[in-house]
Amino acid sequence: MIRILLVFILSVIAAVVAYGDPQRIAAATSLVSSLIRNPHTAAIRAVEIPRGNGGEFALRAQINGVATPMVIDTGATSVVLTYETAKAAGLPLELLSYDVDVETAGGKTRAARLTLDRLAIGKLVERSVPALIVPRGQMRANLLGMSFLDRLESWEVRQDKLMLRGYP
Repeated sequence: MIRILLVFILSVIAAVVAYGDPQRIAAATSLVSSLIRNPHTAAIRAVEIPRGNGGEFALRAQINGVATPMVIDTGATSVVLTYETAKAAGLPLELLSYDVDVETAGGKTRAARLTLDRLAIGKLVERSVPALIVPRGQMRANLLGMSFLDRLESWEVRQDKLMLRGYP
């Protein structure tokens, strides 16, 4: 959508500048068209994740600069981290209040809310991502839930591959 708006604005500016000169209008239109077709004009922010043997989509993420394994979970409202991962990422565990009821694969528990400064998956980098931390031993895997996925331009599964696309 942003790209279309940008093209429109550039076209209008080019037409105004070249008003009355059909050669200049044609040259400006050609330039704008070539910018649109050239895939190298904007950095592509996308990550492709293959399906694992168990049917899951697992990946390595960077949480505040610390590498950690995660599993995509579209059924999870939020990014959910284990206590151990949160500790390794240097999150302020002593300040957490476990006051959010959550239901995990292992049953019901309580979690603490916090905001991750930075969550990166390859070229996809999001800041100020809402997350939950579960108490020690309550979960074995970190979940990449909708509080991250909703920030992307799109995500889709095709032929056992999950494609995550960020906004340009």
